[in-house]
Amino acid sequence: MSETPEQRSAVMRRVKSKHTAPELELRKLLTGLGYRYRLHRADLPGKPDLVFPGRRKLIFVHGCFWHGHDCARGARAPKTNAEYWSQKIARNRARDAAHQTALAETGWRVLTVWECEMRDDAALAERLQDFLA
Repeated sequence: MSETPEQRSAVMRRVKSKHTAPELELRKLLTGLGYRYRLHRADLPGKPDLVFPGRRKLIFVHGCFWHGHDCARGARAPKTNAEYWSQKIARNRARDAAHQTALAETGWRVLTVWECEMRDDAALAERLQDFLA
């Protein structure tokens, strides 16, 4: 059964940019590891999800579909309005790259955590500790 434009619009309105489930899960993991952080610093390019000011490091939590990750979920192409979505995801990727470049130029180290990486807590915890050390 196909969804109507009104139903699709209602679904899209519920998509959040802050405090998403993967972000909350990552925050819980980092807090459990003893790290403290700042959230969504608007004065930095891309408004990073987690910022560690004293370490000059920050983390973006990206949804695989929305940011065009090369995993199965990110590579999935929508069947309807495919041209719009491919352009939208390409713009997101270009914007992400520009933000990372701008942050690196000002001395910030950036880690991107993908939604699909959230499945393995042990591997993710090790990656986070290596990055924040």
